[in-house]
Amino acid sequence: MAINKSEMSLDREELKRTAAGYHGRGFNCAQSVICALAPHVGLDPKTAFSIAEGFGAGMGGMTETCGAISGGIMALGQVESSGFDAPGSKGATYRRARAYCDAFREKNGSTVCRELKGVDAASGPLRSCAGCIDDAIDLFCDIMNK
Repeated sequence: MAINKSEMSLDREELKRTAAGYHGRGFNCAQSVICALAPHVGLDPKTAFSIAEGFGAGMGGMTETCGAISGGIMALGQVESSGFDAPGSKGATYRRARAYCDAFREKNGSTVCRELKGVDAASGPLRSCAGCIDDAIDLFCDIMNK
């Protein structure tokens, strides 16, 4: 169900405000990102909220892959996928997802929640959850503009 990226109108500052508002209401990082992006990628925000629920705090609270990244990749999949009846788009979607993760890692030093939050690190956090959410939105917008 590939979405026509040329028809997408993404106001990154508004998306970041929306995502921050969701996070302030108690949404996890994955939910904050995917719910802010949902209307722009053909998803119902309430459905996106439920789907992303287990991805918070680094996948089910295990502090692994950053939830903000997971939310962004969910949106990328929605944009790039050729759909249920034609599952041939995985390779292209994986390449986009890797580029997304690589850009996030380059900007923040990691894609791992516990490292980003500074869990068990004497040096403290690399990036706050709010900062990771902003970066996830920015990187999604950057990829959509390419």
